[in-house]
Amino acid sequence: MKADFLEIKSEVAAAVNDKKPVVALESTIISHGMPYPQNIETAKLLEETVRKNGAVPATIAIINGKIHVGIDDQQLDFLGTGNNIRKASRRDLPGIIAAKENAATTVSATMIAAHLAGIGFFATGGIGGVHRGAGQTFDISADLEEFSLTPVMVVSAGAKAILDIPMTMEYLETRGVPVIGFGVDELPAFYYRQSGVRVPRRVDSAKAAAQIFLNSKLLGYNSGILVGNPVPEKFEMSRDKIEKCIEQAVQEARVKKIIGQDVTPFLLKRLFEITDGESLETNIELVKNNAEVCARIAVEYSQMI
Repeated sequence: MKADFLEIKSEVAAAVNDKKPVVALESTIISHGMPYPQNIETAKLLEETVRKNGAVPATIAIINGKIHVGIDDQQLDFLGTGNNIRKASRRDLPGIIAAKENAATTVSATMIAAHLAGIGFFATGGIGGVHRGAGQTFDISADLEEFSLTPVMVVSAGAKAILDIPMTMEYLETRGVPVIGFGVDELPAFYYRQSGVRVPRRVDSAKAAAQIFLNSKLLGYNSGILVGNPVPEKFEMSRDKIEKCIEQAVQEARVKKIIGQDVTPFLLKRLFEITDGESLETNIELVKNNAEVCARIAVEYSQMI
């Protein structure tokens, strides 16, 4: 039944079959997270980074109702420039597939597709989480719940700084999701390295992270693992500066009554505008760094199994 809607690129399928390291990459960053042409340039950069570090890249998207695990240049251009490309989370996948629509995958949908394809590692920018003011809006990203449901190790620069990071960590703790700091004692905050929220465990090598993922498999866990990998220091933004920009963007979203899946793309776009492009440069560098670290972890894991 999977073959009806799951199309795995031959290179990716061969690597999975041979137990070689594979790293999944999301497509929301292409269709909804960055402006053109930086979106397409960044997607190519991420695949190149994964390859340079010894793994096979698998960018995931939905095209004409089929989940593609691995895309070609023509499909990438379509995702980066096309209209009416939906943003797919867990709740959206069955309907999008049935209607044969086109969609970019969020963290939750990418985790599901990666797991279906036999891929255990996924590099992204920042995960979704508990939004600021969620006590009134109940706006909590499906990404968090997905960690408790799908056994994929996700390397990110922590939770997006536009979120309530302490509450996001509380949610992950409640769901029993292992959270690791890669070379840091605090969960990174996307644009800056330290959020003030401590992680329960720190690792300082890809091998140590891979061992934790292997242990979770041996223990029979069916949940994922979050690896918080901070943005490189030279690309870190001033916490005070970006927080002021975020507050401005959040207030604008409230005035415009932007809710649900539209919130994050709106905030990222406004931050790009408010910071004169600085936030985008940081975004590109941090996701590249995540792709590198994720590939290194995947390589170490492949040598353990």
